[in-house]
Amino acid sequence: MAGHQHTWQAGSAHQLPAAAAGLAGPRASTAKGDVICYYGNRGEPDPIVLTPGTYGLSNALLETPWRKLCFGKQLFLEAVERSQALPKDVLIANLLDVLNNEEAQLPDPAIEDQGGEYVQPVLSKYAAVCVRCPGYGTRTNTIILVDADGHVTFTERSMMDKDLSRWETRTYEFTLQN
Repeated sequence: MAGHQHTWQAGSAHQLPAAAAGLAGPRASTAKGDVICYYGNRGEPDPIVLTPGTYGLSNALLETPWRKLCFGKQLFLEAVERSQALPKDVLIANLLDVLNNEEAQLPDPAIEDQGGEYVQPVLSKYAAVCVRCPGYGTRTNTIILVDADGHVTFTERSMMDKDLSRWETRTYEFTLQN
């Protein structure tokens, strides 16, 4: 799982090992029986149980078809594909590179329509995976790796004092309990 938070909003991309569809009937789950859901402050009033797959989340609903979201998912999947051959620290660095990609994904009528006049002055910045605008943008990146044995590596990179030149990275490791 990799993600970043903007000032006021959260965003991320997730590789899900397994989950289920349909709250009422039988559900598939992760190997340990967990069900993975999406729930936000907009959209459906109830949590949405996710099926196995890769999902993208930006400053909108899950899977909003913004070009930056599709591009970020592509970069994420490429990093995951290469991950088996990489040491963990290199994988984390590659995922942080994905989350900090500032290439504008234009044109994107979906972002332009949703943002209206507000987004026009900053469209080239806002249409990137990593948003860097005055007073608004990506302030935190989070990488969560969980191996088959339940060992978790949680890495978070955060901007210090709203200063783009100052970042702090912290990593925590622990093992999930049965």
